[in-house]
Amino acid sequence: MNEIQVSFRSGDLTLEGLLANPVAGAPAAVVCHPHPMYGGSMQNNVVEAILAAMWQAGYATLRFNFRGVGASEGEHDGGPGEVDDAVAAMTFLLTQPGVRKDGAAMTGYSFGAMVAMNAGNERAEISRIIAVALPLAMAEARVPAGASKPVLLVSGDYDSYSPVAGLQALKSKIGDSARLEIVGGTDHFFGGCEAELSRVIVNALKG
Repeated sequence: MNEIQVSFRSGDLTLEGLLANPVAGAPAAVVCHPHPMYGGSMQNNVVEAILAAMWQAGYATLRFNFRGVGASEGEHDGGPGEVDDAVAAMTFLLTQPGVRKDGAAMTGYSFGAMVAMNAGNERAEISRIIAVALPLAMAEARVPAGASKPVLLVSGDYDSYSPVAGLQALKSKIGDSARLEIVGGTDHFFGGCEAELSRVIVNALKG
């Protein structure tokens, strides 16, 4: 899929991103990258596996660098500012020609999955949340009372940052709108399992 370089505003900051819009009428998907303090950026193998899945499912996508990463202005904010960035990214993507105004997905990996969980509930146009390797061992996922958007949780069975037991508890807390998928034989970084991760996401979207 061809991506083009774009920039957009998040408050007073200008952020950089890569936009792909395969067909007119495509729903929107924003992809949030892992923790900047550990080298995370939009150039990441798991981000690209998520993108591959969303493209196969017919989504227009925007991956972007959070504030303070790459050419994006500002400094790392520990979470709240990055949630603002994700919401701004979705606002920008939804204004692009040919992108549907409904059926959007907020997605992310690791730190980006936590951001996606928080940002995904801030816009009515966001219909679903996809959280890959949600780092429950490092932070608690906030689930608003009455939240009913479909949430896909995906993790590796050897992921100590995103333990299966914690994800099962979170799924129970969210209720019937949550789905949990475990990728066998991999850890937090999905090395060599990117294609399987994409397949799991595509199948969940079809289901």
